[in-house]
Amino acid sequence: MSETVKPSQGEDEYFVREDAERKRKLALKVKQETGQAEAKRLRDLHFMHCPKCGQGLQEVRLHGTDVDVCFACNGVFLDKGELETLQKVSETKPGVVTAILNWFQPGTEGK
Repeated sequence: MSETVKPSQGEDEYFVREDAERKRKLALKVKQETGQAEAKRLRDLHFMHCPKCGQGLQEVRLHGTDVDVCFACNGVFLDKGELETLQKVSETKPGVVTAILNWFQPGTEGK
């Protein structure tokens, strides 16, 4: 007769921990894939669309910087760092752009 050997309590705990860790990793992977898929879906849905009216944005070169313009509502949108780039250009070439940039800077109303 063959005898069935019961695993010890330590072995049971080991396999339970291993199984729980495997399930945790799988759940984390599914969460990341779902999160990435949702982030990609939102990016594809909104990329280069006007946040004001939803129409498509066009890139227009302004003083060497590409800015996003909506010709439907006349909105002008800047990516990170573009305002500072335009500000540097406006310091050397004063004009309309300088006036607009001064509008966005606190404490420059009287200049």
